[in-house]
Amino acid sequence: MPHYHSLGQIPRKRHIVFRKPDGGLYAEELVSTEGFSDTYSLVYHMQPPTLVDSIDASYSVAPEVAVECNMQHRSFNGMTIPLHDDFLESRIPVLVNSDLHISLAAPRKSMSSYFFKNSGADEMVFVHKGEGVLRTMYGNIPFGYGDHLVIPRGVVYKMEFKGEDNRLFIVESFTPLHFPKRYVNKSGQLLEHAPFYERDIRIPIELETHDEKGDFLVKIKRDNRIWPYHVASHPFDLIGWDGCHYPYALSIHDFEPITGRLHQPPPVHQTFETPTFVMCAFVPRLYDYHPESIPAPYNHSNVDSDEVLYYVDGDFMSRNHIEQGMITLHPTGIPHGPHPGAVERSIGAKGTDELAVMVDTFKPLKITKQAMALENPDYYRSWIRE
Repeated sequence: MPHYHSLGQIPRKRHIVFRKPDGGLYAEELVSTEGFSDTYSLVYHMQPPTLVDSIDASYSVAPEVAVECNMQHRSFNGMTIPLHDDFLESRIPVLVNSDLHISLAAPRKSMSSYFFKNSGADEMVFVHKGEGVLRTMYGNIPFGYGDHLVIPRGVVYKMEFKGEDNRLFIVESFTPLHFPKRYVNKSGQLLEHAPFYERDIRIPIELETHDEKGDFLVKIKRDNRIWPYHVASHPFDLIGWDGCHYPYALSIHDFEPITGRLHQPPPVHQTFETPTFVMCAFVPRLYDYHPESIPAPYNHSNVDSDEVLYYVDGDFMSRNHIEQGMITLHPTGIPHGPHPGAVERSIGAKGTDELAVMVDTFKPLKITKQAMALENPDYYRSWIRE
């Protein structure tokens, strides 16, 4: 989790009188997790955050599952998803279970007519292509290629893109995202051996304070439905806030790889964890330096998790015929490993320039109908020498 931060104006103590220049009171709101037992922030609004004028009929955005039980290695061409102008409509769920949804998105336009809040999941939006500004109630975060944008549940935001060529890999987690425990000390500080440091975490800047009344549409997602709320005050009306619950960015380019004399297992590449899955970042790095080392990963049977790799950029030494934006799924209990020729190719190699994001889930993943339209159907046969 990020450390304590404050932005804008806040009173000297919690829950005391905090007046506007005209004598009126700012509206204090506690945004808390696990009731009152985990991270929280105190935010101060120009207007009460409860001014709801009307609520339109909700509609379903539930993933349509095509394969409930999968026991086959699969590959999907992520770059072939349809383009959409709208940010929410562009989100295509591909792999899902009761703990998370993994989606791809190719939005062409910025969010202009509405705001969005995910009330049921923390979001990790990985920016494969595009740049812009994540505008939130807590302030703005400029983003670009390689950024993980971590947006905790309950944060109202807009995505503002500079151009139309945008590609996103999105993980919605129904449990909070945290940094790996082994990289954090008892006080919550990242340890010296962690592959990233507090300086690498980019926090909100440029707090927007809009003291406006009117009709503002906030689309709220929960339980696979969108609830269109019409609120009577601008959602970005904070005069200030402080605490530990807020969005932030972490670039894959700031992840410092951990290497060794022999092949290092995927946990050294870990970025985030939850009780139900972990995430990793594979980045350019030197290969193993034992004189007889084999840099290619060994064959592996993961007996209690599904493994998802999203290929971002570079040369993927262990895989043949891999392109940008492809996703591979290696399910629980089936061995996977380097493709034919990869082991021999790797011997004597000095380094790699690959970029990839990995998600390992502890429950099996289901495959959506949209994903099946992207599939390379013969991938499971790709280990057979021809």
